[in-house]
Amino acid sequence: MNKTILTLFILYLVLIPVQAVVFNNLILFNVAIPIVFIYVIISLPMTIGTNVALTIGFFTGLTMDIFMDTAGMNALACTVLAFVRRPVYHLYTTPEDDAMGMMPGTRTMGTAAYLKYLFSMTLIYCLTLFSVEAFQFRNLPLMMLRMACSTAFSFIILLAVSAFVRTRKPSMHGA
Repeated sequence: MNKTILTLFILYLVLIPVQAVVFNNLILFNVAIPIVFIYVIISLPMTIGTNVALTIGFFTGLTMDIFMDTAGMNALACTVLAFVRRPVYHLYTTPEDDAMGMMPGTRTMGTAAYLKYLFSMTLIYCLTLFSVEAFQFRNLPLMMLRMACSTAFSFIILLAVSAFVRTRKPSMHGA
């Protein structure tokens, strides 16, 4: 578990500045923006309690709000993401799977389940963020396009990040 905490801390320290400096400037066709820093919340082990996850989610979003000057929108979306991570995880796995304490990934969940989990979490974040950002439904087609394109773009980049940050299978040996 200590290695997992260290990995999450390093991810936080790397992904937040990279999001602020690089990915916030990578806007495709003025529609799709890659959102990579949510990988910190997505990869939280299921053994972490809800209150701790909500706190991590809030402070992760708040940090991005400070970098992006977005007045709490990321804090809200990240808190929602941290709140729904366990129910979304259990849509694609059994409740016994979270007892291992591993970070969600292809090796711990299986490829198909992890891809569904990652896509669902990315979609939930984008839906929350862009709904709050628009705060109106005047230009609904553009908002829906931004949600769909940003979800797809973020999903592809999060797959690359996930492939880079390999999670290990639980050890079959005794402690």
